[in-house]
Amino acid sequence: MALTADGQLWSWGANSNYELGRGDSADDWRPKPIPSLQDTRIVQIASGGYHTLALTDKGEVFSWGHGGHGQLGHSSIQIQKVPTVIEALAQEHITYIACGGSSSAAVTDKGVLYMWGNAKDSQLGVPGLPDVQPLPVQVKFLMDEERLGSHQVLSVSVGASHAICLVLRQSIP
Repeated sequence: MALTADGQLWSWGANSNYELGRGDSADDWRPKPIPSLQDTRIVQIASGGYHTLALTDKGEVFSWGHGGHGQLGHSSIQIQKVPTVIEALAQEHITYIACGGSSSAAVTDKGVLYMWGNAKDSQLGVPGLPDVQPLPVQVKFLMDEERLGSHQVLSVSVGASHAICLVLRQSIP
C-alpha cells in the first residue's frame, strides 16, 4: 500500500483474500488506486496479515480483506472485497489505527483504545473474550489502573499475538 500526499490510497501485490480492496482477487504487481476510496481523503493506513485498515480525515475507519478472526470490525467473519466503514466506531472520532496479524486497534480523539479480532492469546487486553471478537471492544484495563492516574492512549502497535500502547499520563499536583 502507498498513501499519496493528497490522501489517495494505492495497492499492489498478492490478493487472494481481497486485501488490495479493488473488488477482485487478482494479484497485481502494478500499483493502482483503490476505486471506492478515490473521493475519500485517507490520512493513515495499516496492514495486517491479510487485511487492511484506512483512516479518513473525518475520523472514520474502513476495513477490507480477510475477516476470519473478526479483524475487520464488522459483525461477521466474512471477507470484505472492498473498503467498508466500521459502523461500530461511527460514533467515535478515530485518530490512530493499527493492525496485527489477525487483530486490529483504533484510538479515539479522547485517548480511548478499541481492539477487535483474534483474542486467542489475550492480545486484545480484555478478559473473558471469545477467541474471535468481531466487533471493537473498549480496552478498559487502562481506565481501571489506579497507579496510572489520569491518562490517555496516544498510539498502539499490534503484533501477531500481543499489543503495546503509548500512554500520556496527566500528573495531578
